[in-house]
Formats: sequence, C-alpha cells, structure tokens
Amino acid sequence: MDIDASASVMCQLLSPEGDPLGSALYLPQNVGPPQLQEIVNQLLHNEEKLPYAFYVGDEELSVHLGAYMRQKNANVEVTLRIVCQPQALFRIRPVNRCSATIAGHTEAVIAVSFSPDGKSLASGSGDTTVRFWDLSTQTPLFTCKGHKNWVLCIAWSPDGKHLVSGSKSGELILWDPKTGNQLGTPLMGHRKWITAVSWEPVHLQSPCRRFVSASKDGDARIWDITTRKCVISLTGHTSSVTCVKWGGDGLIYTGSQDCLIKVWETSQGKLVKTLKGHGHWVNSLALSTEYVLRTGAYDHTGKTFSTAEEMKEAALARYKKMRGNAPERLVSGSDDFTMFLWEPTISKQPKARMTGHQKLVNHVYFSPDGQWLASASFDKSVKLWNGITGKFVAAFRGHVADVYQISWSADSRLLLSGSKDSTLKIWDIRTHKLKMDLPGHADEVYTVDWSPDGEKVASGGKDRVLKLWMN
Repeated sequence: MDIDASASVMCQLLSPEGDPLGSALYLPQNVGPPQLQEIVNQLLHNEEKLPYAFYVGDEELSVHLGAYMRQKNANVEVTLRIVCQPQALFRIRPVNRCSATIAGHTEAVIAVSFSPDGKSLASGSGDTTVRFWDLSTQTPLFTCKGHKNWVLCIAWSPDGKHLVSGSKSGELILWDPKTGNQLGTPLMGHRKWITAVSWEPVHLQSPCRRFVSASKDGDARIWDITTRKCVISLTGHTSSVTCVKWGGDGLIYTGSQDCLIKVWETSQGKLVKTLKGHGHWVNSLALSTEYVLRTGAYDHTGKTFSTAEEMKEAALARYKKMRGNAPERLVSGSDDFTMFLWEPTISKQPKARMTGHQKLVNHVYFSPDGQWLASASFDKSVKLWNGITGKFVAAFRGHVADVYQISWSADSRLLLSGSKDSTLKIWDIRTHKLKMDLPGHADEVYTVDWSPDGEKVASGGKDRVLKLWMN
C-alpha cells in the first residue's frame, strides 16, 4: 500500500521495561533517531542529555519513521511501539593487540580477574599460586603461596581491599593485594573443592567483611573476614553447588548439580525459596546488577574515595541508578542446553525459558547496563538475548570449539569470548558481527576478563601464560 508521506505516525515511546514514557505522540515521518533522542530527553527531564538507541520489536530503528514504515509496509493506523534504550555516555574501544605475554605460572591459568577499579590484576593457577600483576610495567608483582592444590576461583572484594582464593582442596585464603601477603590462616570448613566465591556488596556493608563460598561438597558458607570464621552454613542442596551470587538486595543465590537454584537470606541463612525448572545441572548464574556489584563505588571516571562511608554511599547511588524501579533479575545456564530468566523477589516461576543452544551452557553474563544477556556454550556459539524479556536476539558464530567464558566492555557495546580453540573474539552488540579476532594463545583459553576501566583485557589458559591486550 502507498503510505501518505504527509501522514503522521502514531508512536508510543517505552522504557526498556515496557513502561510508557508519557502518552502516545503523533510524529512526522521525517523524525529519526536524532529527533527521538531530543524527545526522550525532554520527556524524562534529563538534565544531562543521554544517548539512546531505539528498537521496534527486537530490531534497531536506524532510519526515519517514514522510511521504516515503507520498509515494513506498516499500517499508519497502528501505534508504533518504540523502546528507548539508554546508552553509556562514554565509549570503550575494542582492544586490538596483545601488549604483553607474561610467563610466571608453571601450570594452566584457571582464573583472571581485574580489581574493581581496573588498576590491578590477579590470577589463579593449577600451580597452586595466586599472582598479582603490575599493569603499568606489565610484569609479575607478587607470587602468593599458601594453597596445597589448584587455585580454582578468585574474587576481589568490591572495595578492592582483599582478594579471596579457593582451591581444589577446599580451603579459602585471603590476600592483601597491596603487599601480596596472606591474611591469617586458611579458612577451613568445606570438605571438597571450592567452585565459586561472591562478596557481600559494598553498598550493604563497607568496609567489605563477608563473602560466600560454594563447594563441590553441596554447601555454601558465609565467612566473616574480621572474625575469620564461617558465620552461616547454607545447607540444603543435595549435590555440588556450582555457582553462587550475593545479590544487591541482600539475598544469596546458589545453583547446583541437583538442578535447583536456592535463594537465601543472609542474617540467619534461612532458605527463602527454591527455583525449579532445569532438567540437568545448573552451571552458571548471573545477576542483572552484577557489574555495579562487582565494581561497587568505582566507575569509568576513576574517582577515588577517602572513607568507607563515602564509598558505601557512592556504591548505593550507583546500584539504585542501575536498578531503577525494576527487580533484580537472575539468569541460570544449564547442562540441559537451556537458560531461565527469573525475578526471584517477585515469583518462583521463571519469566522466560531461553532455548537455542545445542550443547551445555557454560557461562551466562548480563551486560553492565542490564539490557543484554550473553551465553557461552560448548556448541561453539555465543548467543545474545534481551536482558529484560529473555527474547533471543542474535547468535555469534566464529569459534571452532567450546566457548568457556565471556566478559563485557564497561559501556555494554562489546562482548569478549574465550574458547578452547585458543582464540579470543570481540563481538559488536549493535551490528551482531565479529569486531576483532585475537589469536595468540598456544592452547585453550580458560579465562578472560575485561577491566572495568575498559582499557585492558586479560586472558589465561592451558599455555600457562597471562596475556594482556590493549588498544
């Protein structure tokens, strides 16, 4: 049908959660994304003008309304629903070269993690050591010995003051990143290896005092680093606890090989609810707020804080701004090839079941702004989903073997993946295309991390070297 070029298009602008931004508007057909930016900033009374991307369905609106209506042969009588997605004010450039290959570990590098401010880097290895690396000189800084077996996981406290590591023997060790010294004796209690560690968010407690560990023994334990004791044991899973997250509202989420996800409160360790749905092991959990929980008070501006109270306030402001009025969302990835999107504070029923992977889902991760969700699978693909609705958006294909781990750029525009095929790849979220192929490792890449300040990527794996990538 011919569309009358003079006819206005009835548009309803929506938030990413689907809430209307004001009432529907008649807009001329020559209105495109730049004019829509102005309209949204006015509707929301934004003092600082924000950039937005616009979506109709799951497709980005990149042309003016008239051209879009003609492309789609759309009916002008029907209201066009346009989702307005805020974008980061800053831009992260993709890393494009390996700036350093640092030897030091004598066995595989199993975990790498940047500090919340992005200024420091730690790694854990099969050689039983934790290492801290000097990013300015790109050389080893401290080698931390204390574990009796492989170091399987490491986690920085969100105030940056501590790093905890968990080993295959089941002990946890606390380290001082400034000196590389072990703080006290190992924390003992788990009977089998440590699978994951998560700290209590700094907006709930500053300085950071408590973290939760998950173990192959079927328990999760909450530890207090000042008393150096396990304060609460979270028991109830009947098989290995594979993943754990300490949420921004003070709840702890555990995923297990018993196919269940359990939600716990943290004052007494009571079980709040059990989330059922998966038909096989739960391998990975992710929170929509994870990025602000990991980075606490630190953001891309590099601002520093003089007191714990100041840090707590800044972290709380960041958390509230990121969360908005929506509940914290949780996603689970499983050996049953599927994922579920949950809003655990609202319902025990999943909000969406996400299918499409042909093999187990190994790692799931929300973008820093919570708008996207990425999944890595042994089917060699990375998939992108809408982080609010759980709808499938795109598949990223290019790896030729299992994809082990993924990490996001701080501006939510780029996604990094590391694979058994020995490469890292960077994917562009807007174009759904491969942005950068980063070969260089001699063997499987087990672990990748993109620094919160956006400037660096670290990777490690079977070839025992740590690689730093810059732009």
